[in-house]
Amino acid sequence: MAKSPLSVADWQAFEDGWLAPYAMPSRASRGRRHVEPGHEFRSLYQRDRERIVHCTAFRRMTGKTQVLVASVNDHHRTRLTHTLEVTQIARTVARRLRLNEDLTEAIALAHDLGHAPFGHAGEDALDLCLKDHGGFDHNLFGLRRVDELEERYPQFPGLNLSFEVREAFVQHSGRDDAPECAEFRGAGGPLLEAQVADTVDSLAYDTHDTDDALGLGFITLDDLARVDLWAEATRRVRGHTPGLGGQPLRVAVVRELLAWQVADLLEETTRRLEQFRIRSPEDVRAAREPLVAFSPRVRGLKAGRERFLRERVYRHHRVLRMTANGKRILRALFEEYVRSPELLPEKHLRRWIGASDVIGPPPPDWVTAARNPLGCLESVVGDYLAGMTDRYAQLEYRRLFLPSTEL
Repeated sequence: MAKSPLSVADWQAFEDGWLAPYAMPSRASRGRRHVEPGHEFRSLYQRDRERIVHCTAFRRMTGKTQVLVASVNDHHRTRLTHTLEVTQIARTVARRLRLNEDLTEAIALAHDLGHAPFGHAGEDALDLCLKDHGGFDHNLFGLRRVDELEERYPQFPGLNLSFEVREAFVQHSGRDDAPECAEFRGAGGPLLEAQVADTVDSLAYDTHDTDDALGLGFITLDDLARVDLWAEATRRVRGHTPGLGGQPLRVAVVRELLAWQVADLLEETTRRLEQFRIRSPEDVRAAREPLVAFSPRVRGLKAGRERFLRERVYRHHRVLRMTANGKRILRALFEEYVRSPELLPEKHLRRWIGASDVIGPPPPDWVTAARNPLGCLESVVGDYLAGMTDRYAQLEYRRLFLPSTEL
């Protein structure tokens, strides 16, 4: 006789037996903003993960800049590929530490949902445009994206994610002064699952920005020979696989860097968990310093590589040109939409002045379309621009500002 499929109760029983005492069990979640029935066989954080993967903002990350705009070539990282790489590494770390893998993965998948087009240049441009309206922070925009702007369910706005996934946006931002942060004040420090996603993010983008810069010819292997972290990883590779050069060496060193840093992260984190006698999620929240961290030596080596990236990659003339172009496009679009709000799509007009017969009624029974109007045109425009891909922003700029003969 065939056994019945596993239920959520079976999964919670598995968590009780598998998770470390300092991990976050799904049964202890603070739940969702909008009450909804649980699923028969999908756990809370599993549903969070899947809602994120299926949302519009997640798909748009394939057209958003990591460091270099997507028009350079189709090999370097985008926000989406970076996110997938972070998620894979974070899940590896979570499993080794016996943390909640579904929660870790959901936080990692969501961590860049709020990024504007054109990378950090786009964020800087929007922050300047919105300086009189609270500024722009990609983490807080990510929270607004999953809480309000995604429209996938008629019963509630946003994705209705769990408290633990949502609070990671605020903790990563380092801000708690914004109105949307009020419900997270007093919750304590970040859970280990959130710390893993945050720390692995820096591990991944430093390593992969270096790899992309090599691939695009911004730097050479000879340049990197003077970077201590890369030099040591190269020595390790030559020790176990002598004779490599060129592209095979580059690939092997990148792989070695990832493996070495992950191993160091696991060792140092385990040491800290024992040192501070962390025995529960409450102990994690009460800790006065990060528990997921690299050893002092690796932190120093990483800092040296980050200085190299700032000086030789992020200030490269091609990157600076892309940065200036992205800022110019977003500033021009912002000013034009504020001057002529009728250019905005209908659903964004609704957010500004509310649903009305003038701009068309909301779909029948679609609760989110009848939300209270936001009342601040600049904020609506900022949200609209932040959701664009690089390519769509460029096309909008050409449509609005270039003669039709030039399109």
